Amino acid sequence: MTDGQAPKSVLARGAALLRACGDSEGALSLAELALRTGLPKPTAHRLLGELVRLELVERTPDGRYRIGLALFVIGQSAPSARELRDAALPYLGDLHGETHENVHLAVPDGPDTLFLEKITGRRATPIVSRAGGRLPAHCTATGKVFLAHDPRAPHLALPRLTPRTLVLPGQLARDLAATRVRGYGVNLEEAEVGISAVAAPVYESGRGAGPVAAISVTAGTRRLDVDRVGARVCAAARALTRALSA
Repeated sequence: MTDGQAPKSVLARGAALLRACGDSEGALSLAELALRTGLPKPTAHRLLGELVRLELVERTPDGRYRIGLALFVIGQSAPSARELRDAALPYLGDLHGETHENVHLAVPDGPDTLFLEKITGRRATPIVSRAGGRLPAHCTATGKVFLAHDPRAPHLALPRLTPRTLVLPGQLARDLAATRVRGYGVNLEEAEVGISAVAAPVYESGRGAGPVAAISVTAGTRRLDVDRVGARVCAAARALTRALSA
């Protein structure tokens, strides 16, 4: 989505189309992409044709658009994300083996939390998240970990995703204070009804700076023992921190 103004340069317009495709769960029509980016339909159509030719975007048989294989390959080559993901995978795998639930590796991305990796399985609770997807930080366990250590944490009313989303600044401030005290963030059905999560911070060189990432376990609320899983998530996050610091 844009801030109401269409991007000016050709590069910015192409990037806006790529972001719109990447943020969507499915393929989008030309009209939907024009609406999301603020671009005129003829401009969007012309740029999408070029992006398709470069294999950065692909056109489905019904004429809709989605991210192409070439862009996926480029994204996998991003050094910082790849190195962090590779370092974290053994710990994520161990955590999934212990809990049999959804395990995420996330990084801060502006007002959102961005999921770099997701490990799931047949016994895990079905949830909406995906690797490469993002959710608002204030309603996710990983996002609360980042906000708890960020002096620029939001102080305005925030969008509500479920009836339990914390949308008032005072509510969120108290929850972030609790996150700092106990050492992990908790999301109790604040992003998805019936789904809760626990997340712990990962540091690159000790606690001198804010977390570079967070590890979380997400499950059905009735299946998630917050204290027990919180201890396991914290242990995995500390182990990854030691590996990154080394």
